[in-house]
Amino acid sequence: MPTALWIAHVDVTDAEAYGRYAKEAGPAIAAHGGIFLARGGRYVQLEGNDRARNVVARFPSLEKAVECYRSPAYQAALAHAKGASIRDLVVVEEVGE
Repeated sequence: MPTALWIAHVDVTDAEAYGRYAKEAGPAIAAHGGIFLARGGRYVQLEGNDRARNVVARFPSLEKAVECYRSPAYQAALAHAKGASIRDLVVVEEVGE
């Protein structure tokens, strides 16, 4: 089964509330096998809409990533991000070798 990437592009509008989201989201993501590959580091926007924060996490499968998103723990964390950010989030299956 191919792994999957959770890719988020975010503009933070309330740093304090978003910090609570990030603190709670990390353990929820890890509990579903997610590991962070990029989390707000340097980037170059080449096309499309620019967002100041970019996050990439790898999950064991697309299903595990969606399960994480729908989990009570992640949804509780996400409540802090709503109203504190403008976000785009997509989960993409990786190409197998």
